[in-house]
Amino acid sequence: ASEGKDGASAAENTPPRVPQGKLGERSSVCYSAGQFFFEYLVVVSLKKMPDGHYEPKIIYQFPKRENLLKGQKEEEERLLQAIPLFCFPDGNNWAPITEFTSETFSFVLTNVDGSRKIGYCRRLLPSGRGVRLPEVFCIISCLGCFGLFSKILDEVEKRRQISMAVIYPFMQGLRESPFPAPGKTVTIKSFIPESGTELIELTRPVDAHLEHVEFQALLQRLSPHLILHIFASAMLERRLIFLAEELSVLSQCIHAVAALLYPFTWAHTYIPVVPECLLDTVCCPTPFMVGIQRRHLERVLEQPMEEALIVDLCEGKIIRAVGDEEEILPGKLQNEMLMSLNRHNNNNNVHTSEQVNALVSEAFVHFFVRLVGHYASHIKWGRSGSGSFQERAFCKAITSKSCRRFVKKFVKTNMFSLFIEEAEKSRIPQEGKG
Repeated sequence: ASEGKDGASAAENTPPRVPQGKLGERSSVCYSAGQFFFEYLVVVSLKKMPDGHYEPKIIYQFPKRENLLKGQKEEEERLLQAIPLFCFPDGNNWAPITEFTSETFSFVLTNVDGSRKIGYCRRLLPSGRGVRLPEVFCIISCLGCFGLFSKILDEVEKRRQISMAVIYPFMQGLRESPFPAPGKTVTIKSFIPESGTELIELTRPVDAHLEHVEFQALLQRLSPHLILHIFASAMLERRLIFLAEELSVLSQCIHAVAALLYPFTWAHTYIPVVPECLLDTVCCPTPFMVGIQRRHLERVLEQPMEEALIVDLCEGKIIRAVGDEEEILPGKLQNEMLMSLNRHNNNNNVHTSEQVNALVSEAFVHFFVRLVGHYASHIKWGRSGSGSFQERAFCKAITSKSCRRFVKKFVKTNMFSLFIEEAEKSRIPQEGKG
């Protein structure tokens, strides 16, 4: 592959970029309604190799793409090469089994041009008798909407128990339906032998930046205190490693941590579930946010690694830290956020997951507004309409010493620079001027 990593650079993942409005304004992710729901449905199963190991292979792809241009063909081949690896990231130590609880997880692949595709996976055991191997149904889409695709995968799994043949008409119907706008619903007709025609309603959440997020997954596993340590480390773009055995836990929790940074965007390596053969990612000297299955912990700790924060999601604790996590965030703001996270924790049984998402997101957006919400008044606009950010004046305007100390570090991050770059471009031209 042209990146010199056998397509592995497809794993240099970053969450979708969010076009910026004013800080704290709910801006929609760059997914317009009316796009295809998905690009591909692939089925990945384990094939026995001559040495007795199993290797994941794509056994079905829908739709088959004909007449691709050379560049598109190369991109498709790279994509199809990477997918099996991410559907079975736990390596090839499989044996046929009789029981398996199906699981849902997702991964993100970055193309050479920086555009992203998300793989939504359901790993399940095909119906039948005796020992057999699990397979993965993976839907590749440019659209970030975890809840919606989980529902689609429920339908796929229901049909898989009848026969593969029943899946494709449903996926064809889905492919012909336009992707709904936020808050809207699309209804898909679906015929299943024996049970007749069903209508399946797929509703998209109103708040686009929370479509891929389940904050509850994080709150159930980590104390508010630890969540703030992780958030602080992410804000300073450090190296973060998350451990869990279940792929669904890893992908949910990492997507949630990345979403805490809204309206900023994690702009470095981002792999919710690292395939076993890419474990040396943790030797990377640049920032990363990765998820690793806990069984690989020994191997990870043996790697020559720079300072990193290692979070065990099974035990709910941090097993390796830099040591200054408690002091990174300004004290007063940290205490306010702790209070609001504790409040959600105490009411956990009362809130729906949408309510938890909204409340948690609000607390973090409010933190950013308090800290750097004055950025817009420190962009100097030239006559040509281009803006230039006055960093010194912006930092000077912060009266609290602890806040200023923190912001001076934060303005040096990639995340802040990208945000400001967008802001410098996004002045709405005044009327009457070209």
